[in-house]
Amino acid sequence: MAAPLRVGILNDMCAGPPAVGDIEPWLRFACDALIAAGRIDRPVEFVYGWGMGLPSGTAAAVERAFADLVAQDPLMIVGPAIGDNAIVATSLADRHRIATLNWAGSERGRSEWMFHLQVGSHEDESVVLAQHLATIGATRLGVVSDRSPIGRRHLQFLLAEAEVLGLRIAATATVSPLAETAEAEVEELVAARADAVVYLGLGLSAPAVARALTARGWRGPRLMNTAGIRGYQPDFARTVDGWIYVDMHSDDNRTLADLRARSDAPAGSALFAAKGYDLGRLVAEGLARATERTRDGVREGLEQIKWLSAAEGFEGTLLSFGVQDRGALHGRYLVLRQWRDGETVQV
Repeated sequence: MAAPLRVGILNDMCAGPPAVGDIEPWLRFACDALIAAGRIDRPVEFVYGWGMGLPSGTAAAVERAFADLVAQDPLMIVGPAIGDNAIVATSLADRHRIATLNWAGSERGRSEWMFHLQVGSHEDESVVLAQHLATIGATRLGVVSDRSPIGRRHLQFLLAEAEVLGLRIAATATVSPLAETAEAEVEELVAARADAVVYLGLGLSAPAVARALTARGWRGPRLMNTAGIRGYQPDFARTVDGWIYVDMHSDDNRTLADLRARSDAPAGSALFAAKGYDLGRLVAEGLARATERTRDGVREGLEQIKWLSAAEGFEGTLLSFGVQDRGALHGRYLVLRQWRDGETVQV
């Protein structure tokens, strides 16, 4: 039997087994489809590297996990999932000359060897939020951001777009990305007479901001970045009820609708199905299109992926890479939704 094609999965959200995550089944789903179609001519094997990365863990843990994976001789690596850790891994992908596909939010997680499936965007989300705020007539924004690369990057682009649109930043405050209370920070925004509040960050500190606003009786427009996808956890959704946030799936995306019909995926799993399906197809297509069964060949195979209909984003969003194009999603891939009584509703 031919040796399998080996793919590494870098899990930056736990320290080790038995935690695996929800990605491998989607990678297998996509690879098995191309094996059945005769486009991949041998089995695909998945191996793991674990490291509790930022913000709860360390960059060093991600570095060790990446080195562990490289030692297992994969043709490519999938991960990390968190933007701070994707930035750490980018130089490692280049150093080891191994095609790596992260599914985080930072466009800084791109390089010759680092490919990027945007699950959110530290750069684009703030533009979408600012444009929505301008549309609804908000004029004085109060902003709470994480003290982290994620929070700072989001804030940078929000400030720039607010200036373009004529939105005034009434007050800004920062919190630890692990904050459990935010009363003082929220009081700054309320005292500045903000007429809309924006939270920007990873999301672990978002409930503290939401609880403080609720306790203060503040009922104006409340928006957050893709931190809001944590609302798929019921406790989070209850805490941020009424908040508008950035998601990755749209009710009108036909590729996603077809996938859900074929896989019987429940309604509450639409985001995870869209993300997993797109990630799996990129991996499978990269292997199938590889010019050679080498790391260089897989990098070239990924560059040949063009115009795949994405399950993420609005209808018409495409998956595509190129020689100097490492961002997979093209088109309107960010979707505003709102948490209402535990349900996500498209805005």
